[in-house]
Amino acid sequence: MELSVTQENLSKALGNVGRVASSKTGLPILSNILLRTDGNRLQVAATNLEIASTQHVGAKITTPGAITIPARLVTEFVSSLPKDTVDLRVTDNKLSISSGSFSSVINGVVADEFPELPTIDEKASINYSIASGDFKAAVSQTIITSSSDSTRPVLTGVYWHSFEGFLYLAATDGYRLSERRLVETTSEVAAIIPTTTLQEVLRTLSDDVAQVELLFDETQVRFRVGESEITSRLIDGNYPDYRQLIPATSETSAVLKTAEFVRITKIAGLFARESGGSVTLTADSEKNTLAIHSIASELGENTSSATAEVSSDGQVTLNSRYLSEALSVIDGSEVEFRFSGKLAPCVLTAKTKDANYKHIIMPLKS
Repeated sequence: MELSVTQENLSKALGNVGRVASSKTGLPILSNILLRTDGNRLQVAATNLEIASTQHVGAKITTPGAITIPARLVTEFVSSLPKDTVDLRVTDNKLSISSGSFSSVINGVVADEFPELPTIDEKASINYSIASGDFKAAVSQTIITSSSDSTRPVLTGVYWHSFEGFLYLAATDGYRLSERRLVETTSEVAAIIPTTTLQEVLRTLSDDVAQVELLFDETQVRFRVGESEITSRLIDGNYPDYRQLIPATSETSAVLKTAEFVRITKIAGLFARESGGSVTLTADSEKNTLAIHSIASELGENTSSATAEVSSDGQVTLNSRYLSEALSVIDGSEVEFRFSGKLAPCVLTAKTKDANYKHIIMPLKS
């Protein structure tokens, strides 16, 4: 194999796919990156058997071929080179890399030992094209409530599913839940995508990418992000019927400016660190305020309040971190906070005509 590429394009591709290469495995080949010519382009790929990431780079190919090389070493070496043309040449499973006055030889492994990259039948798959801004927002709003508990695998992903003509994303860890309505759909979808895969797609997504393309088959999902492709296994299992946890109505509603809610929650959280993040919210319909109270036995206590449109008096105790994280992903200048007594689930939504996001938090027993 012999070819030339630009340092910037090669470095970007190695950086994107190299994150997937795994050194914590019994298969040493999985800590390598595959370099393979593909027509007049260079294919750069890595896999950990759960996720495969590939990217194509425009190249001047002299001799076609393939090799695998240690991911970390080649990524760091190429990123340190000046912005110039990089020449790659393979002889006897050794990769010579030269650029200007820099040159090195990296010992590789024959490409035949690299696992076969996953394939998807595009004609048989369910296909979506989603604006990158919408994709980024929807994923960011839902991955925060997915679980990290490996004993319940289905909760460690985000549930992508069709419901009443729309594609929805949902995630829960048992203490909180989020649901985002994304796009209209006529297809039937029910797929649990691992949170780690979605985080990898977000890291790959750059500002110059307008659309993210998704292809679902029975067991896999593929994301096309510009020149990158990320293919992942879906999590096997049935997602719980989470909709029954979302209250249709609530006894108390408070509508207030999102920025004010963020501020009083942040301040209350400073005093709540010792008490496991516990803060008590009190809605006062006479004063039209929502107040947050927190106590740090050693340091003192705090009460912060904000002006709000309050429907009726009520009080509930929540985890301040959960509340902060929910508020950080709600789009809109005003937020509606609904709850019913001290034990029923609390609902947060943007106060807009057609809010497409719901965030549910279970109260703490005060």
